[in-house]
Amino acid sequence: MPQFAVLIHVSDSAHAPDATPEELKECDDDYEALVASGRMSLAYALTPKEFAKTVRRSGSVEGVHRPDGDIVAGFYVIEAADIDEAARLARNNPAVLAGGAVEIRPVHSGGMVVAS
Repeated sequence: MPQFAVLIHVSDSAHAPDATPEELKECDDDYEALVASGRMSLAYALTPKEFAKTVRRSGSVEGVHRPDGDIVAGFYVIEAADIDEAARLARNNPAVLAGGAVEIRPVHSGGMVVAS
């Protein structure tokens, strides 16, 4: 089955190092529902933008590439028959429900790298 990356776009990540289980409950519930569906193969929540560093050819700067707009707060990979089914699976993401967005893109190639 084809794989799709779901990139979560919001003003900032809820996953601060000191975030409480109560603060993350909505995200965790969505994650658990996708795991239970058998469609999710990978998921990562990213920390808030204050912990980011952007690297350019001219050097590194503190913060995210787009400090004035939404950032990628996390991503996951799901399996779906097509991009429309992937969109249906992702529509209940807490970011979408809170007014943010998810971007869904077909995975071209890659995978987990396991060091030997």
